Amino acid sequence: MALWRVHVQLEDRPGRLGELATAVGAAGCNIISLHVVGEPADDGSITDELLVKVPESADPAMLVEAVEGAEIPCTLLVRADATELSDPATTALALARMVAADPGSAPRAVATMLRARLVDPSAEHDDGHTHVIRVGAQQLRLGRAWPFTATELSRAAALLELATQLAMRAPARAASPDRILLLRDGSEVRMRPASDGDAPLVAALHARCAPHSRRSRFLSPTRQLAPGELEALLGVGSEYGRAVLAVTVDGGSAVGIANLDGVGAGTARAAVLVEDAWQGRGLGTALLRKVAETAAEQGMTELTGVARADDLGVTRLLRRAGLRPCAEIVDDQVHLRAALPAPVA
Repeated sequence: MALWRVHVQLEDRPGRLGELATAVGAAGCNIISLHVVGEPADDGSITDELLVKVPESADPAMLVEAVEGAEIPCTLLVRADATELSDPATTALALARMVAADPGSAPRAVATMLRARLVDPSAEHDDGHTHVIRVGAQQLRLGRAWPFTATELSRAAALLELATQLAMRAPARAASPDRILLLRDGSEVRMRPASDGDAPLVAALHARCAPHSRRSRFLSPTRQLAPGELEALLGVGSEYGRAVLAVTVDGGSAVGIANLDGVGAGTARAAVLVEDAWQGRGLGTALLRKVAETAAEQGMTELTGVARADDLGVTRLLRRAGLRPCAEIVDDQVHLRAALPAPVA
């Protein structure tokens, strides 16, 4: 089944929610989650957001017809991602905790809360909908495929206000290359630049990964790294900066790594490897975002990657990291390219 995001204008009267559920069920679809994203209109109706599972064989337009047949206006129908199946309140609390630990992470936390991306302020044109949020000295321009509501923007402004107040109260301290990252399931990892001394940790990470994970990263399931591959994973000798390593909070094990490798003027190849037990928590997305930011800061304009023709995970990973990849099939491999946005101050 495919997951779709649906916005409806629901009247506040007894039985109306049941009528909505009946209409969705009659279309052969299933409501996975529902929460309020808008404000009461003049007629008392409220914008609710549904995540709905629609059978692959069904036309999503039939869902809209069924809902509107129950005299419930439908204002949005866009594809959604399975990673969005999380409780909004729990997500907001996790993001607030992340901002409390690092006020500088507020822009990315706001983008995550709104399921949006940070947009370069100098960009003249952008697909979809954009909005600028200003709180004190903080100014963010956000973009996504569907409109922002006042309720969502007020939540984002509250998170920015929290970051501003914490930054004003925090004593000045030296910047640290380490960063504690809170994952979607509440677990934590430490992200830091990789070094030559991390070779044993990375070799052990590679050996623990399942064959399909190694095949996705190296196009080969072998447990033994070829000469030079370990150095390449660590970014040794690369002019684009060393790799980014994710380790357990106690530093005892490496659980993920991402690295850049220059392939031409303005272009860098990015690759990510995450231990199987740590996949599905957002770690790979965070690692890819970090190396994408590094590449953009160093003047790169495009990331590239190579995957097997039947491996869709790399494409999804690029999209979750806020990039828009295009693909070309060469023999039995997919060559991916994704433009990098200009760095946002």
